[in-house]
Amino acid sequence: MSDIIHLLPDSVANQIAAGEVIQRPASVIKELVENAIDAEAQEIHVLVTDAGKTCIQVIDDGKGMSETDARLAFERHATSKIKEAADLFALRTMGFRGEALASVAAVAEVELKTRTANEELGTRIVIAGSKVESQEVVSCPKGSNFSIKNLFFNIPARRKFLKANSTELSNILTEFERIALVHPEVAFYLYSNDTELFNLPVMPLRQRILAVFGKKLNQYLLSVDVDTTMVKVSGFVAKPETARKKGAHQYFFVNGRYMRHPYFHKAVMDAYEQLIPAGEQISYFIYFEVDPANIDVNIHPTKTEIKFENEQAIWQILSASVKESLGKFNAIPSIDFDTEGMPDIPAFDQTRPIEPPKVHYNSDFNPFKTSSASSYSGGNYSRPKVDWEGLYDGLEKASKMNAPMEEEPFVDETDWASASVSTDMSEERTPYIPETQASSSLSAPLYANEPAVEKGTQHFQFKGRFILTSVKSGLMLIDQHRAHIRVLFERYMNQISQKQGVSQGVLFPEIVQLPASEAAVLESIMEDFSAVGFELTPLGGGSYAINGIPSGIEGLNPVELVRNMVHTAMEKGSDVKEEVQTMLALTLAKAAAIVYGQVLSNEEMVNLVDSLFACPTPNYTPDGRTVLSTIKEEDIEKLFSR
Repeated sequence: MSDIIHLLPDSVANQIAAGEVIQRPASVIKELVENAIDAEAQEIHVLVTDAGKTCIQVIDDGKGMSETDARLAFERHATSKIKEAADLFALRTMGFRGEALASVAAVAEVELKTRTANEELGTRIVIAGSKVESQEVVSCPKGSNFSIKNLFFNIPARRKFLKANSTELSNILTEFERIALVHPEVAFYLYSNDTELFNLPVMPLRQRILAVFGKKLNQYLLSVDVDTTMVKVSGFVAKPETARKKGAHQYFFVNGRYMRHPYFHKAVMDAYEQLIPAGEQISYFIYFEVDPANIDVNIHPTKTEIKFENEQAIWQILSASVKESLGKFNAIPSIDFDTEGMPDIPAFDQTRPIEPPKVHYNSDFNPFKTSSASSYSGGNYSRPKVDWEGLYDGLEKASKMNAPMEEEPFVDETDWASASVSTDMSEERTPYIPETQASSSLSAPLYANEPAVEKGTQHFQFKGRFILTSVKSGLMLIDQHRAHIRVLFERYMNQISQKQGVSQGVLFPEIVQLPASEAAVLESIMEDFSAVGFELTPLGGGSYAINGIPSGIEGLNPVELVRNMVHTAMEKGSDVKEEVQTMLALTLAKAAAIVYGQVLSNEEMVNLVDSLFACPTPNYTPDGRTVLSTIKEEDIEKLFSR
């Protein structure tokens, strides 16, 4: 039997490594910018063309590399960060594996120009697909200048799976924001197709957060600062009133590195328990400083998952520090006792004898007191005059003191009175009204003169949620909220496809402020927003004026509506136009649909049911929820078989 195990060529091994490290253009920017920070750069410029698919350029003013180092940097496991295994547990740098440049060079065309401060000339290296094409001496500024072109040019299958430019640009902005938030001491600049998206000079941390996410956030940030022997926790949390279902800015950093940590996230949310509605999220920017020996960052290729040695103790410290901040800045509602007009209750004195309460009463009160003495004269009895006013007062006082507690009013479990009943039958029907409380406790028929044969369609609204209607096979129950979602969804999709959305102008335009990563997504679906009736005017810096909204959604918050639709697009990562349109129509339909508990007239129920069955798929909502269900006639008859 011949040998079957062999070593992979370096080019193939590098492509395999690239699959773990380099997933999209944002991954390249992350690795190169982190290397620039490790090189002690003070200014970092990032330029992307076509969301990084065509070109990515990262320029820094850091230490730079010598000719030998520049060449070795593209070899696998070549790094200046560690020399022995023990160094893995004392890491204070962003990169350390030595795979980034080798992985990038394996799947792109790379050009590097670099020079150290003590050298007059620098080095230029060109590598494509792990193959060095040229290396020469050039004149260039101190630092490093990386140019990455045609990402995944030699792996067409990988390039095919890249998303639309808007989605990839959003991913780039997200990675850029994470790095910028943890290094306020470094100036960052980002350009997309020659358009400046970020201009972040050196500034304090709070100002850096505001520069990234908008100055409006300033009034809602509460500082967190706790220093223990185990961990130092600092940063900011938002006030409870800023809670929202989507779009909260949630960031954890440890020793200058971004991380995801669901366990610590629960610690933060635990501090907001009872302060925000269930299911809503709060923004936070939390920075941990711990001994590098107590964490392990080498458990995930992207280094975003980090293991802590004392997670439970840090959980308690984090939760307590957030609660302390909320209490310190009066973010927790206090109990305000209203003492005006209340009796003054003295404190208990043990030396003072306890006296029984004294009863005060009118010993002269007599409800049958006469104005004059009774007399019998000449066989005629003089009838005493009764003090009716005094008698009434006395009886009223006695009844209040001795009357038993009133019984609670009887409530019929079927709750027919609160239901909305409607019919389009030609025959008039009289509601059955029970005569006594006893009879109302029985299962009485809904109508006294219920006809033997139904005439026309009947509708009945139950509990302000379901519409009951008679069909051939039995009784149909329709969820009114979901039915309206299906109807509105079809309407909005039709408006988008025909670009005939009706816009309702607003009296006072509202401003929506979005971070750069969200603004990029909004720009990509702006045409679809216009198609359903939104009129948005860009004001620059991620701000948009809402001048018009789709007709029929009056009363909804247009700012939150726009934010939610953008966040939904970001979560789904939709890059196909049809998918984005579907998401937009569904979000708008959910926001505008009638709510549970809304009482509908007979005409409204008829229109809703007719509109529902005019839809191509009335049985389910666009996201797969059941709209209607039928109870078969034979199943109803079984209920009365005994």
